[in-house]
Amino acid sequence: MRLVQFEDAGNRRIGVELRENGDIVDLCKANPNIPNDMRSFIEGGNAMLSAAKSVVDGGGNILKRETVKVVAPIYNPDKVLCIGMNYTDHCIEQNAPVPEVPVIFNKFPSCIIGPTDDLIYPEETKELDWEVELTVVVGKDAKKVSESEAMDYIFGYTVAHDVSARDWQLKPGVNGGQWVIGKAMDGFCPLGPAIVTKEALSDPHNLGLRCKVNGVTKQDSSTNQLIHKSAACVAFVSRFMTLKAGDLILTGTPPGVGVFRKPQEFLKKGDVVECEIDEIGKVVNKIV
Repeated sequence: MRLVQFEDAGNRRIGVELRENGDIVDLCKANPNIPNDMRSFIEGGNAMLSAAKSVVDGGGNILKRETVKVVAPIYNPDKVLCIGMNYTDHCIEQNAPVPEVPVIFNKFPSCIIGPTDDLIYPEETKELDWEVELTVVVGKDAKKVSESEAMDYIFGYTVAHDVSARDWQLKPGVNGGQWVIGKAMDGFCPLGPAIVTKEALSDPHNLGLRCKVNGVTKQDSSTNQLIHKSAACVAFVSRFMTLKAGDLILTGTPPGVGVFRKPQEFLKKGDVVECEIDEIGKVVNKIV
């Protein structure tokens, strides 16, 4: 199932895409018991999924995609967590050792923007960079779960652009070596367009993913190159903090980012960034 949030005449509701970039079944109009925000829907568990399936199977309540605006699939997660250096070749391109355990940092819900929203270039940085990332959407509370059971706690997956201000993230002596400012400025998490339930994907760990800037491919890899895969990330994080339904885990980016190119490349106003993952979709954001 491909779940989206959309706005119609100023009202935000939940829907199901009939196919990637296709028309949308309006779940909320068809069933008043279905909430109009994704976090509440996910918190409803299997009962909500069953209700949604019934609406889709029943036909009707279909909206033409061009008549609505698809927005980020969730705006209010409790946590937005990120895994750093989680592709072997991304570690190689920065001459860093492959981490034995996941490297964790975070963004905030205020970072999230929609899959086609403009991304405002912050005046505080001069080194804005791109990162395409497969993103785990947590389905239910998880605390100290084992890796073998962790997939049971995953609701689905979406696409994120882990926008990064490299001068605030990586330059020696800046902000004490902490990453959060460089990773968590407003708008630094374009998300979407859909949350695809894990059952609807052929294999979340064998999907092509790529990033293009102005139509030029900068990153091109596969999620089969992930070091710590979804279950490992969920299990590791849940050792230290309780994951909540709707929480996001950005699982890392492959090689090809601007900061490690020779010469370095950074985004500028007017650039259009496309972050795409097979079977899920893409976010396309203009830098303004």
